Amino acid sequence: MQDRPNAPTNSNHIASNAMNNQSLLQKKSLGQAIRLGLIAGTVSLLGAEVVPGMSGVAHAQALEEIVVTARKREETLQDVPFAVQALSGDQIQARGINSLEDLSQNVAGFSVQNLGPGQSQVSIRGISAGQIVRDQPGVKEQVGVYFDESVISLSLFTPDLDFYDMNRVEVLRGPQGTLFGSGSLSGTVRYISNQPEIGSNEGSLQLGLSSVENGDFGFDAKGAINIPLGETAAARIVAYHTEYAGFIDALQPGGGVNEDVNEGSRSGIRASLKFQPNDRLTITPRIIYQEVDMDGFNRQDAFNVLANPFTTTRPAISPGEREQYTQLQEKFEDEFLLVDAQVDYDFDNTTLTSITSYTDRDLLVLRDASALTLGVISGLLGLPRDIADAAVETLDGPLFDETTVEMFTQEIRLSSAYEGDRDFDWVIGAFYSDIDRDYGQTLPVNGFEALTGIPTAGVINPTDTLFFSRIPYNFEQIAFFGEFSYYITDQFTLTAGARYYDFEESRVLNFDGLFASQSIGVPGDTDSDGINPRIMASYDLSEGTQINAQISEGFRLGGVNDPLNTGACSPADFATFQPLEGRFDDEELTNYEIGLKTEVMGGAGVLNVSAFLADIENLQATIDAGTCSSRIVFNVPDAQATGIEFEYSANITDSFFLSAAGSYVEAEVESTLISTDTDGNTTVLGGVRDGNRLPSVPEFQLALSGTYEFQWNENWDGYFTATAQHVGSRFTQLVDQEPGVGVTGPAVANIGNPLPGATVFVEPELPSYEIYNLRLGARNETWDVALYVNNATDENALLSLDRELGGAGRFGYRVNQPRTIGLVFNMAFGQ
Repeated sequence: MQDRPNAPTNSNHIASNAMNNQSLLQKKSLGQAIRLGLIAGTVSLLGAEVVPGMSGVAHAQALEEIVVTARKREETLQDVPFAVQALSGDQIQARGINSLEDLSQNVAGFSVQNLGPGQSQVSIRGISAGQIVRDQPGVKEQVGVYFDESVISLSLFTPDLDFYDMNRVEVLRGPQGTLFGSGSLSGTVRYISNQPEIGSNEGSLQLGLSSVENGDFGFDAKGAINIPLGETAAARIVAYHTEYAGFIDALQPGGGVNEDVNEGSRSGIRASLKFQPNDRLTITPRIIYQEVDMDGFNRQDAFNVLANPFTTTRPAISPGEREQYTQLQEKFEDEFLLVDAQVDYDFDNTTLTSITSYTDRDLLVLRDASALTLGVISGLLGLPRDIADAAVETLDGPLFDETTVEMFTQEIRLSSAYEGDRDFDWVIGAFYSDIDRDYGQTLPVNGFEALTGIPTAGVINPTDTLFFSRIPYNFEQIAFFGEFSYYITDQFTLTAGARYYDFEESRVLNFDGLFASQSIGVPGDTDSDGINPRIMASYDLSEGTQINAQISEGFRLGGVNDPLNTGACSPADFATFQPLEGRFDDEELTNYEIGLKTEVMGGAGVLNVSAFLADIENLQATIDAGTCSSRIVFNVPDAQATGIEFEYSANITDSFFLSAAGSYVEAEVESTLISTDTDGNTTVLGGVRDGNRLPSVPEFQLALSGTYEFQWNENWDGYFTATAQHVGSRFTQLVDQEPGVGVTGPAVANIGNPLPGATVFVEPELPSYEIYNLRLGARNETWDVALYVNNATDENALLSLDRELGGAGRFGYRVNQPRTIGLVFNMAFGQ
C-alpha cells in the first residue's frame, strides 16, 4: 500500500512534530472538522474515517488518511501492518466522547467496565481475567494507557482524562510489549494531544447542557488557546469543567430518599510549552492537573441485606431500577498530576528522543460497608441476636480505601529519520520506571466496642476500627527494546523486534483489626525478567490492498496476594482460599494474527478484516474469597482467545455516509482447577472450568452508523446521524458461570432474623443490550450547534455485577446512563 521503490518517504521529525501531525489532523476549517466527527457513538474504520467535501453536501470522494505513530514513527493507518484505529481530536470533540466508555463505542473489540469516572477497566479482544476491585493494588493492567509518550496506566483506576483538544486517540489492538512494555498484554491506548503551534494564535470553546431521564442536569464548559511566544516558542493551554448528572436514587433508613447520588464533577487544566531554537532541537515541557469528585456510584441494588422484604428486623424495602440502599454518603475522589518533558534532537538521519515524566496521584474511595459489617457481626462473630440487631440499627460502616502513587519514568531512544527511498527503518531505546504506591483501608464503626463489649484496639489500629491496613509498595523496572523493518521488495516488508525487561517489586504488610489477619511489618517481594519478541510481515497486493501477518508476545507482571481477612472468613471459605495466598506468576500471551486492508468503491470506502488466535499462559484470574471479603489472584494454566474483527466505511452517495464495525471473539479457559475439602468433597475452584468464558467481555459486538447531510440554507449546512450499538452477554467473574452463583438472601448467612426460606436469585449473566443515539445539527465555518439524544430507548444496561460478602451482604449491578437529551455549542477562532 506504500508508494515506494524501496521505502516510503519519512519526515525528519519522528518525535514531537511527527507525533502530533497538525497539518493532517488539525488544520482544517471547523466545518470540515465537525463533519469528520459527527458520527456520534459509532465505530470507525481502521484509518478510514470519512472526510467529505466542504461545499454544501458531501461528495463520494476518497477517504482521508490519518497519520499515526503506533510504531514510534510516522505512517498512515492503512500502512501499519497490524490492527490500529485512530480517532482525530475533531472527531472526538464532535461526537461528545468524554470518557473511555464513549471511546469503546468507536473501536471494534474494545470493552470497558464502567465503574464510574476514574474507575473504568478496559480490555481488548476478549482478553480479560475479570473485574479488578479497589483492594487489589498488586494487580497490574492488561491494557497500557499513555498520554502522548508518558505512561499513565493504573490497574484499578485507569485515568479518565478529558479528551478535549486532543489531536487523536490511537488504539493498538494485540500485544504491544515490544515497544510499550508490561501492561500492554492485549493492546495499548494512546492519547495524543495537540502540541503548541509556533506562530499560530488560535483557540476554541465548547458549552454543553444536558438532561438525564429521571435524573439531574449536566453541564460542561471547555476551552483551548494557542499563544505564540516569539519566533521560537509557543504555549498551549486547555481548561475544562464538567458537572455530571446523577441518576441513581439511594433509599435511606426511615424511608427517605437521596436523589441522584452519583452526581459529581471533573475539572482540569493542561499547559504545555514548545521551545524550538533551531530546526534540530525541540523541547516540550508540560503539566496536567485534574480533579474528579463523585458523590456516589452507578450501582443498582438487586439485594441488600440491610433492607429487604425477607426479614423481621430490617426495613421491608426492595430497591427498583436505578435505586440502591445506603446508610451513609459514598464518595470517589481522584487528584491527578502529570509533569513531563520531551526533548527531540534531529541528526541528519537519526532522531534522539528523551521523555521524562513524574506522576503524583491521590485517590479516595468511600463506600458504605454496613452490609459487610452486618454480615460479619451476625453471621460469623456469633453475637446474640439482640446485640447484633442493635449494632446494625445504630452503627454505620464507612470503608475508606486510600491510594497514593508517585511514579518516575525515563525513556530514551534513537530512531531512523531517513528522507526519500531507503531499505529499512529502525528504533532502539531504553526505559526505566520507579513507582511508589501506598494503599490502605480503614473501617471505623464508632460505638461498636461499647455496644458489643468486643475489644477492637490493636497494635496499629484505634478503638472501634474493625479493619485497618497500610501497604507500601515499590515497583522498579528497566527495559531495553528495538524494532527493525526491512523493505525486501517494493511490496514486501519484514519487521522484527524484541524487548528485554527486568522487574522488582517489594512491599510491607500492615494488617490489624477484628476482621484482619494481623500482620505488622511483614515484608514481601517478587521479581521477573524476560524477553518479548515480535515479527511481522506485510505484502502489498496493489496500491490499495495490503495483507499482513504477525506473531507477537505480551506479558503482565506477577505479584503478591494480600492475606485473607481471617476474622471475616467462615471456616469453609478459609479452608478453600487460604492455600491460594502468596505469589502469582507473570501472565504471558502469544498472538498469531493475519489481516487484510483494502480500499473499496474506487477509494470511496475501506474494508479491513483481521483474525487472531491468542494463547494465554498463567492467566491472572481474580476471584472473590466468599465470606472473607477478600480478593485472590491465582494463575490459570491455559486460556485462549480466537476472534475476527471487521470494519467497513464508505461514502455511499454524495450525501450519505455509512459505517459498520464488529467483532466476534471466543475467549475461554482451557484448564480446570479442583478444590477438595476436609471431607473429600470436590468443587471447581473460582469458576476455573475448561470451556468457561473469560469474564467481562462479550462474544459479539456490532455498531452501525449512518449520516445524511443537507443544507438548511446558503449559510448553514445540516446533518443527521443515527447510530446503533449491540453488546452481547457477559459475565463479571469466572465464578459467575458456576451453578449456585447468584443465590443469596438473609437466610444464606442467617442475617437479620430471616423469614423461612428467605432466599433470592440474582442473575449473574449480564444480558445483551442495544444503545441508539441520534444527532441533528447545523454548522458553518465558525459555529456548530447540535441537538442530541443518547440512549434514545432508555435502555437500562447491566454493565457489571457488584457484590459484598460474596453476595450475602449485597448483590447489585453497575448500570449505564439513562436517556440523555442535550444541546452543545462549539466555536473556533483564529484558525
